[in-house]
Amino acid sequence: MGKGFYISKTLAVVGILLAAASIATIIALAVVYSNEKAKNIESVTPTGDPATTGDPATTKPSSTTSPPQKPWNKFRLPDSLKPLDYDVKLWPRLTPNTDGLYNFTGESTVIFECVKATSLILIHSKKLNLTEQAQLSGYAGSTPPAITDSWMEKETEFLVIQLDSNLEAGKTYSLLTRFVGELADDLAGFYRSEYMEDGVKKIVATTQMQAADARKSFPCFDEPAMKARFNITLIHEPDRVALSNSPVQMTTQETLEGKLMNITVFQPTAKMSTYLLAFIVSDFKFIENMSGDVLIRIWARQKAIVHGQGDYALNVTGPILKYFESYYNTTYPLPKSDQIALPDFNAGAMENWGLITYRETALLYDPHVSSTSNKERVVTIIAHELAHQWFGNLVTVRWWNDLWLNEGFATYVSYLGADHAEPSWNIKDLIVLHHYQKVFAVDALNSSHPLSLDEEEISTPLQIGNLFDSITYSKGAAVLRMLSGFLTENLFVGGLKTYLEQYKYNTTVYQDLWDHLQQAVNKQQNITLPDSVENIMNRWVLQMGFPVVTINTTTGTLTQKHFLLDPDAEVTRSSQFNYTWFVPVSWMKSGILQTDFWLLNTSETNTTVQSNSTDWVLANINCTGYYRVNYDTENWDRLLQQLQDNFTEIPVINRAQLIDDAFNLARAGYIPTTLALDTTKYLSKDVEYMPWESAIDNLGYFSLMFDRTEVNGPMQAYLRKQVTPLFDYYENLTSNWTALPPGHTQQYNQINAVSVACKNGVKKCQELASSLYQEWMDNPSVNPIEPNLRTSIYCSAISTGGAAEWDFGWEMFKNATIATEADKLRSALSCATQPWILNRYLEYSLQADKIRKQDATSTIVYIAGNVVGQSLAWDFIRSQWNTIFNQYGGGSFSFSSLINGVTQRFSSEFELKQLEQFQKDNAEVGFGSGTRALEQALERTRANIKWLSENKASVLDWFKRESL
Repeated sequence: MGKGFYISKTLAVVGILLAAASIATIIALAVVYSNEKAKNIESVTPTGDPATTGDPATTKPSSTTSPPQKPWNKFRLPDSLKPLDYDVKLWPRLTPNTDGLYNFTGESTVIFECVKATSLILIHSKKLNLTEQAQLSGYAGSTPPAITDSWMEKETEFLVIQLDSNLEAGKTYSLLTRFVGELADDLAGFYRSEYMEDGVKKIVATTQMQAADARKSFPCFDEPAMKARFNITLIHEPDRVALSNSPVQMTTQETLEGKLMNITVFQPTAKMSTYLLAFIVSDFKFIENMSGDVLIRIWARQKAIVHGQGDYALNVTGPILKYFESYYNTTYPLPKSDQIALPDFNAGAMENWGLITYRETALLYDPHVSSTSNKERVVTIIAHELAHQWFGNLVTVRWWNDLWLNEGFATYVSYLGADHAEPSWNIKDLIVLHHYQKVFAVDALNSSHPLSLDEEEISTPLQIGNLFDSITYSKGAAVLRMLSGFLTENLFVGGLKTYLEQYKYNTTVYQDLWDHLQQAVNKQQNITLPDSVENIMNRWVLQMGFPVVTINTTTGTLTQKHFLLDPDAEVTRSSQFNYTWFVPVSWMKSGILQTDFWLLNTSETNTTVQSNSTDWVLANINCTGYYRVNYDTENWDRLLQQLQDNFTEIPVINRAQLIDDAFNLARAGYIPTTLALDTTKYLSKDVEYMPWESAIDNLGYFSLMFDRTEVNGPMQAYLRKQVTPLFDYYENLTSNWTALPPGHTQQYNQINAVSVACKNGVKKCQELASSLYQEWMDNPSVNPIEPNLRTSIYCSAISTGGAAEWDFGWEMFKNATIATEADKLRSALSCATQPWILNRYLEYSLQADKIRKQDATSTIVYIAGNVVGQSLAWDFIRSQWNTIFNQYGGGSFSFSSLINGVTQRFSSEFELKQLEQFQKDNAEVGFGSGTRALEQALERTRANIKWLSENKASVLDWFKRESL
């Protein structure tokens, strides 16, 4: 039993008795459901004549029957009721009924306290059919009012129950609902995942509750602050295993509907939020070990476990769990940590307390097939989800407007946990590439948003879904890393420990963390801040964007300004801080670290940054601050000269930073574009991964803007010139591609060398790719291509090949036994250059028997990344928008990436008009969680048009000159 774990003895006994008594009811519900013909089950269908049966709830369309001021027309729960305990019994049917539907049946009893007297019960329910009227009972001596009316409010997803008198404040009651629902393949709530094994289709019943889909599994108070304890019971076939957040309490067997069935009752959960619930029925296998008193199990398809694909996850989970116990100074609060790899899963992973769910690519690893990046993905995502077990699960943000604190923190400390598990990788530095540089591009748009929004701005499921973006995850991680940097890690962790201790099993707002960090600061004398933690951090949390700090090394003047890629954009979101920040400035002069200082105003003078004609100044050391840095022209020249003369004097992270800052400063008009290009000239001598990755990423923008123009030829010639020394370096280091480079980032840069060389026409790279791929085609049972290089080799061979190469890749994709290999092939298949092949692949993307639903949007984005496929993909999503939106859109986490990916090349007035027309034509259909992405695409396209008109001529001249 986990720490802080409590349930009354009486309630425990009642839960067991109810579990047994409810079996007959659940059987009856199954019969009811099998008679229902309609697949759309959002409305509630009576099971008898309402005049004679005490009818269940009916649906009342809110648009015509409910005045807008009524509580059920609001999306937020009122504060009148508070859940305490749930008893939930579910029977997922893993075979279809006579109508071809998969369904689940169940009942739920919630015991709740009345906090404020009310004659109204609102409880969330979505796509569930109640088969009889809800039953309200007294509890612990209370007397319940009678139910006078009940209905489903479809838009706000409430079951509405009106009473003939008030519930009494301070009294407790219980509400029983019986229901049926579809076990759909929509990746939300209680859903169905399918896969083939040995020619047999297998079904998994599984869950994804975050953010607002627990209500799709059973009626519940589905908000994060409504924490309660849950008693889960699952009915399933004896050859299946049932899992939930807690360990199994008991399993019995009964003959139901003529079949012997298992009835698995789980121990009560800790007090927790609905979005962290999970329950799964499958025939998966597991491997296990112990970490102290905690049972760790890795679950997956039987063959995946037999082939050892869960071994790496099992090996790193224990050390990461122990690391976080030490980091948080809090024992892991549960007796087990189950982690399960699902064939169909929309997110990367989900931190369900005690039962973490993953995509297969995020948990399974095979050293013979998977790449270094696959391995890094597994360890960092495991660390991310385990970090949540305390920060997010034990202590939960009160409402979704503070989601950034939950996800940003887990993202930041995932690099600490992964570093503990793989200390030789130096993985902590990679957060700069993976998160800082990526989110800067989004946060520099006028359509960005602050980390923390007013609660009133976030109320609907759609608005909540829009928050699952790079601002929340990556910027959240960046500002917390910056905070830890200027406080020092010891102070940061000290405040975190007292925060977790005070608010465990409860909910908070972000200011509560600031208070505890301030207490840690107040207890010591070594670290002095220019203002309180709250006042410093509010400027980073409550206003969107970030500053560019400009340092004039001649005058010693420093200025800060809100950085926008389009400096002429009108910022419509106001800021109480007028878009100024309290900026911690770390810096060095000619390779020697200097004393840090703060930039608190829009302009200040600090004579220490003045330099002579030979000394160079570099700020934001190791990119601990969330800001860009610009310099006077003379200092830029000195930095460029230092890169040419002895680039190792500049830290490797800052070499990557200089490139990234320069390219983005140029896009925004702060410096000439040719100056940014000049930062890449020294790279022919540098073999480090981070500067190369930064350059490739930024030159990728040039490729998007110019690969349909005359600039493309000279640009590819320049890249061939720069990458050939790197390609030769790795050819020698790996003994002609027969061995792995020794270091983690060296392996990454080997991939860059091959990818850039093959894409830009380095002949010996393309010959290498074609010969290796042909060797595989000649003997499909033996893949001669090293796993790290497969994505690049596959892409190059398919790009330079024809239908035979593509068809072979497709067959290998269909036969792949591990998801990471399938993903490499799925990406590479988009590299074809024949339009008919790409059009066929686009059609495949919406056929679930060919491309899994979870992969549909990314497949389209892969095709759009190909210059030949760009216009094909754009035409495709315009013609198929209704289908795409209804099947893959709405609250899908991946939906915004579809809009961003397909529009990333847009840089002409014609494309802008098309995009505006697309927005207009589909206004009624909607854009779901891609709504903000569409606004960003419009803004980005306008910026691209402007940038292209201003820079095309000079860029063409530069590439012509430097490619010689």
